[in-house]
Amino acid sequence: MKDKITNILMIGVGGQGTVLSSNILSLAAMFDGHDVKKNEIHGMSQRGGSVFSHIRFGKKVYSPVIPEGEADVLFSLEEVETLRWLQFLKPAGSIICLDEKILPSNQTSYPEGTLEFLKQNYKNLYIVDPQLLKKELNNVKVLNVALLGALSKMIEISDNSWIKAIRELVPAGTEELNIKAFEAGKQLLSY
Repeated sequence: MKDKITNILMIGVGGQGTVLSSNILSLAAMFDGHDVKKNEIHGMSQRGGSVFSHIRFGKKVYSPVIPEGEADVLFSLEEVETLRWLQFLKPAGSIICLDEKILPSNQTSYPEGTLEFLKQNYKNLYIVDPQLLKKELNNVKVLNVALLGALSKMIEISDNSWIKAIRELVPAGTEELNIKAFEAGKQLLSY
């Protein structure tokens, strides 16, 4: 339904591919005929800091920023980053969270209980075990694209548009690996 605005908040840590993921999503939505607005912050990305992108698409979108409580999907490549952005998720929204722990650069230990908290408090939670994907794909650099495959099961963008965007934006020579990762990610969600 192109009249509805879909709000996706993508979050991660520098080096995980959050920006590439948001670019692929934005381009795929454009290929499908949507108006797309995107806003991202990645100034700390080279230091392992927080990286996030607001992506909004639909028939007509006027602002690139997702209001708090309006994200349809929180797409997270790191556990603690998920907690930082929960206030943006709408009550019936979904979370895709990579079970990945990256120690914040200013801390000496990783906070405990993140996934347990999410499991207890969020019904539409999909935790992705990166080990399953690493075995199948034999490359950790495409985990972000695998999660896009999972995301593709939640939102209305055609597979053709996703594949076209992946081919256009991933580094030359990695197209087939990234498409394989996308397809593997689609198998993670069974609805």
